[in-house]
Amino acid sequence: MFEKVEGFILRTQDYGETHKIVTLLTPTLGKIGAIARGAKKTKSRMAAITQPFIHGSFLIQPGSSLATIQQGEVLTSFRKIREDIFKTAYTSYLAELTDKLIDQKKYNPFIYKQLVHTVELINDDKDAEILSMIYEWKMYKEAGFAPVVTQCVSCGNKQDLKAFSIANGGMLCRNCLTKDENKITVPEKVAKLMAIFAWVEVEQIGNISVKSENKVIIQRIMDQYYEEHGGYYLKSKRFLKQMNQLNDNF
Repeated sequence: MFEKVEGFILRTQDYGETHKIVTLLTPTLGKIGAIARGAKKTKSRMAAITQPFIHGSFLIQPGSSLATIQQGEVLTSFRKIREDIFKTAYTSYLAELTDKLIDQKKYNPFIYKQLVHTVELINDDKDAEILSMIYEWKMYKEAGFAPVVTQCVSCGNKQDLKAFSIANGGMLCRNCLTKDENKITVPEKVAKLMAIFAWVEVEQIGNISVKSENKVIIQRIMDQYYEEHGGYYLKSKRFLKQMNQLNDNF
């Protein structure tokens, strides 16, 4: 019994001398693992459709543990991402984050849609850093550890949000600043941006512009927050930081 599915390739790994195991995120079956026989052979028809970040249509045969990819068609190859090391670094991070935080066969077409749209916009030269932050917010919510950014995490006050508490998992208002001596002071503009990031869908984004100093604050918060509450080590995140540091030095 075969099934045709749309999917985005999150990860590949070698299997034996000639095969690959592909991790696909799909809108209909969730995250699945599938074997692509002969995909390591250069001339194999499977080679082109089993590269990381391919958005494609796949004919699969479901199995008890792994499905089998019988054939596939590339819908979007994201060529511009593959030709740019920074775009590749950001997309690798989004793919690994998704792979780590989404359970096998978990069904969420919204996350699939957000991931594909995010990668499309990165491919179209939109701000990869901001897009990644917005997608991160969605993944934190999906994984059940999203921060509270639209009201005070301590008292619920929606006004005068002045700082972010990593330990408490969200914003603090003026009256609750003493709840965390290690809080990160947040300018009003940044507080509004984080609230927007929490609910906006990627396809609603135009040419969003964020000052570099505000990006630094938001990224610092998100990095520390994930380290405290996320739990998974991400190799791609480390590489992305190294790439950005290298870029800042030139």
